[in-house]
Amino acid sequence: MEIFVVTAPGLEAVLADEARAADFAVAGTIPGGVTLTGDWPDVWRANLTLRGAVRVLARVASFRAMHLAQLDKRAGKLPWGDWLRPDRPVRVEATCRKSRIYHDRAAAQRMEGALRDAGLTLSPDAAIVLRLRIEDDLATISLDTSGPSLHKRGLKEQVNKAPMRETLAALFLRTCGYDGTEPVLDPMCGSGTFVIEAAEIARGLLPGRARTFAFEDLATFDAGAFAAMKAVAPRGTDLRFHGSDRDQGAIAMARANADRAGIGDLCRFEMKPIGDIVPPEGPPGLVIVNPPYGGRIGAVGPLFGLYATLGARLKDGFAGWRVGLVTSEPKLAHATGLPFAPPGPFVDHGGIKIRLWQTAALS
Repeated sequence: MEIFVVTAPGLEAVLADEARAADFAVAGTIPGGVTLTGDWPDVWRANLTLRGAVRVLARVASFRAMHLAQLDKRAGKLPWGDWLRPDRPVRVEATCRKSRIYHDRAAAQRMEGALRDAGLTLSPDAAIVLRLRIEDDLATISLDTSGPSLHKRGLKEQVNKAPMRETLAALFLRTCGYDGTEPVLDPMCGSGTFVIEAAEIARGLLPGRARTFAFEDLATFDAGAFAAMKAVAPRGTDLRFHGSDRDQGAIAMARANADRAGIGDLCRFEMKPIGDIVPPEGPPGLVIVNPPYGGRIGAVGPLFGLYATLGARLKDGFAGWRVGLVTSEPKLAHATGLPFAPPGPFVDHGGIKIRLWQTAALS
C-alpha cells in the first residue's frame, strides 16, 4: 500500500531521512510530503513515531475516472467494508484539478453515494475523513489516519505567542544533526518546544504516545498489536537540556509542559535575559533558537539589537557549540555576526516563510 506522509513544504528531504532511519520503505518525495510503501502496521507506526510527520494518509485505491458515472461505478466496486466500520461515521473531502470531472462537490456526492450503498454512515463532522483527489483524470482515494494534526501530541497544554510547532522543531533539530547524544540550549525558549523535543529524543520517547489517532476507528485496526507497538521502554541519559527566557510566565509554561511530557527531570528552565546566558556545565552541544522576527511579532527594526546581543554572547562564551537559528529575515540573521553557512530552504510557518541558519562549532 502507498502511504503518504504530509510535512511542512521545504522539509520533505529531512522527513524522508527520518523515515529511512526508522526502517520505513521510502518511495520518494513530492512537494508537501514523503511517499512510503507498507501495510497497516506501518501506517500506525508512522503516526506514532515520525516526529516530523504532520499527517499520514493511507492510499486505499486509485483508478481512472473520465466522468461522474465512471466514478460512481468504480467507487461502488471498492471493498469499503475492508477499511471502514458501519458504526463509525465518515465524511468525504474532494478536490479536482486538470480533470474532466471538475466539480469538487459533485465528485464528493458520488463518493458519498458509494459509501451509503455499502452500508456506511456519513456525517459532516465525522472524525474519519476520506479524501478523494482527481488530477489528470486519475482518482486517488485516501483515508486520513491521523485525525488532528500530529503536532498535537496531547501533552502541551500551554503555549506562548507564536509557538514553534513540535513537528517543525523536530525537523529543524534533525537538520542541525541532533540525534539525542548532546545537550541542547534554547536561550529564548518560550513554552519550551525545542528543549522538550530534544529531551524526548534523548530519552527515546515516542511522539504519539499520549494521543489517539483516527486509524483506531478503522476496520483495519488491531488494538493488541498497536499496544505492543507503543510499549517502548525509555532510555536512560545523563544529558540535560536547558532553556531560558526573560518572561517568567514562559518559564512556568515550559516547566509545566516538560513535567507533563515526563522529561521534567532532564530539563532546566530559568528566567534570564539573552545578554546573561552562559553555557551549562558539561560538553558543548547545540544552541537552537527561534527569536522574534518582524512578521511574527511586529516591526523588524527594534530587533537588530536583540540579534546582535545574542550573537555577541554566543561568540564570546560558547566555544565548541553549534548554533541553529530560525528567522524570516536574512538581515536579522546577519546582525548576529555569527559565521552562518548558506541558509536552508524556505519553510512555511503560520503563513511566514522562515529558514534555518546554522554554524559549525564556534571557535
